[in-house]
Amino acid sequence: MAPIGDSRGVRIPKALLQKYGFSDSLALEETDQGILLRKKREDKLSWEQTFRAMAKQGEDWTDLDAALLDGLEEGGVES
Repeated sequence: MAPIGDSRGVRIPKALLQKYGFSDSLALEETDQGILLRKKREDKLSWEQTFRAMAKQGEDWTDLDAALLDGLEEGGVES
């Protein structure tokens, strides 16, 4: 591990980078078994890109307000 500011960096051998087709950036996922490294999806939009696309398409999210007030975040629906 190599120090990088207040963090630690992991060095991955060039042969492994080539074998799995890794480029400059990776996606890191924490799982029950440990840490999973995978290729970063190039087709995945960032949050900013997603919001811009939604605004451009004029999507109507007004029905979301009703879902926010359904009480589920407080432990469930009362019967």
